[in-house]
Amino acid sequence: MQHFDTIVIGIGGMGSAALWQLARRGQSVLGIERFDIGHSMGSSHGLNRIIRLAYFEHPKYVPLLRRAYALWRETEALAGEQLLYITGGIDGGPADGRIVTGALAACLEHDLPHEVLTAAEINRRFPGYRLPDGHAGVYQPDGGFVASERAILAHVSLAVAAGAQLHARETVLGIEPGNGRVVVVTDRGRYEAGRVIVSAGAWIADLVPGLAGTAVPERQVLGWFLPRRPELFTPAVFPVSNVATDLGHVYQFPSWGIPGFKIGLYNHFRERGHADHLSREPTPADEEALRRVIRACFPEADGPILRLAACLFTNTPDEHFVVDTLPGHPEVVVASPCSGHGFKFASVMGEVLADLATTGTSRHDLSLFTYDRFTAPAA
Repeated sequence: MQHFDTIVIGIGGMGSAALWQLARRGQSVLGIERFDIGHSMGSSHGLNRIIRLAYFEHPKYVPLLRRAYALWRETEALAGEQLLYITGGIDGGPADGRIVTGALAACLEHDLPHEVLTAAEINRRFPGYRLPDGHAGVYQPDGGFVASERAILAHVSLAVAAGAQLHARETVLGIEPGNGRVVVVTDRGRYEAGRVIVSAGAWIADLVPGLAGTAVPERQVLGWFLPRRPELFTPAVFPVSNVATDLGHVYQFPSWGIPGFKIGLYNHFRERGHADHLSREPTPADEEALRRVIRACFPEADGPILRLAACLFTNTPDEHFVVDTLPGHPEVVVASPCSGHGFKFASVMGEVLADLATTGTSRHDLSLFTYDRFTAPAA
């Protein structure tokens, strides 16, 4: 049986970053991935993911984001390619709604540069938008996107160059902690380590049964549409955004990589279940759900469909992450689920997970992300 300092299970956004952070510290580390390295079965494909500082979900995320930006820049320099693209970002919706008030609270608490704009002001400044009267938005100039697929490969390449071992197309069947060590059992062998990081995304409850019912996979669909006026949807003039509309909460990107406006709808059709049973095949109904929002709020993007892609969110009841050691088994570090907003944090979460695996602590405030918060008795 092979022995390692740490084993990382799941080499997606967080797992690939953790693999790199451990390898650069001189750890003997093994990464195990059920699918290919850089696959389309999970949560990180589809070219890119939004990054933003005006974090309406909770102001406690902002310090993590500041570190994430710095680490994305460091990864770019080491990998020799651009991964972080700045477009500015809008968090919009009804002026008194959760997205606008939450983004503004994060900006004020952390002294982030920002502007509060009416719908009319947004539509004039960024004419790809057509937000309705009564809406508003917080514009924060540091918003943008991370090239998610390339970022995973960059982290993996850096980790391998630093000595990490990597096994793809190998399924973990079980984790056996005890006596300060962990045995990881797969369909190809058994491996022992002092610590294991479980970053298995939508499959995490299969390996950490205590998350069953708490980490719930949900099918999402992303669409790319050829704009009728492409000049309105370039990264230079179209900020990324999260917008609450009458048709749902949507998130959107300028044209990049694929020559089309990209849009997704949170809680798409609320299709939930085991990750192995959720369809990855998009349908005409998926396209129509996205196109309805385009017609209402981004009409100049209402052109031919270029691409549809299904991915998975893994949602917790409060939509915050789970990043913690397993109660009673500090040798097991649990990472995720991220409830559809986690990839931007991958760079810093790699550092956090490496710290938890090597020292058991983190310099960052992880109080939102405790493993047992859904079962712990109220104070």
